[in-house]
Amino acid sequence: ASPGQMLRPTNHKIREIIQSGGLGKLSWAVAGAAFGSYHETEGVRTGDTPLSNINPSWYWRKPGGGPLYDMTVYALHSLTGVLGPAQRVTAMSGIGIKTRHFKGEAYECDADDNTVILADFGNNVFAFIHGTFAGMVSEFGQPSYFGEKGSIVGTKLNGEPIDYPGKSDGLSPLQVTPHVAGKYAAHGKLGEHHVYEDTMQLVRWVRDGKPSIVTADHAAHVIEIIEAGYAAAETGVTQTLKTTFTLPEDLSAAS
Repeated sequence: ASPGQMLRPTNHKIREIIQSGGLGKLSWAVAGAAFGSYHETEGVRTGDTPLSNINPSWYWRKPGGGPLYDMTVYALHSLTGVLGPAQRVTAMSGIGIKTRHFKGEAYECDADDNTVILADFGNNVFAFIHGTFAGMVSEFGQPSYFGEKGSIVGTKLNGEPIDYPGKSDGLSPLQVTPHVAGKYAAHGKLGEHHVYEDTMQLVRWVRDGKPSIVTADHAAHVIEIIEAGYAAAETGVTQTLKTTFTLPEDLSAAS
């Protein structure tokens, strides 16, 4: 889970635009991730030392493997953070690449790597969610939204980049969080810098008593979407979701 996606100012702005009617009546959204080589060629796996020779084969196995849990989960947190909790899902899912190779060894894959989910957010607003081995149709971690008066594709509103704090620091929209900007901009260069931000949210909560908008309820809801998607694909039955979450109206004040 990665509910820290909603700490990003760009997502705050996107949520504000949609909730204020900037796109008119919302039609649908798309979110997901796709990777061809799927970790085999990452720098931490192509060397000869213990820290650069990490076997990725667990990503291809049950339980817990597959692109939905691994990568799509980021976009799902952004999607639900902007639109609110989903109500029900249906899906199709399977294994597209059944054998992968790493450093000359063959590995059988039993985690689904080709999953498409259709989610209902109520009021006839739907979303297409994918975790696939090929075919990225939206920016990584950033859903696209389409309405009667315009669209937000990744971090662009009707083709124009959405402004955000931290841009002058040379950070991308996906690098900026409360503790990764301004005098802390160097932290945006860290690998997996979002984990640093998650840690700092906890530190601030404990030290200063300021609650975070990063919550277990949001995380549980996103994980339920994934697991309900798998259940829908296996049974052919649309799944009604049981979890929910709430976010404060003013995200910037809370983060």
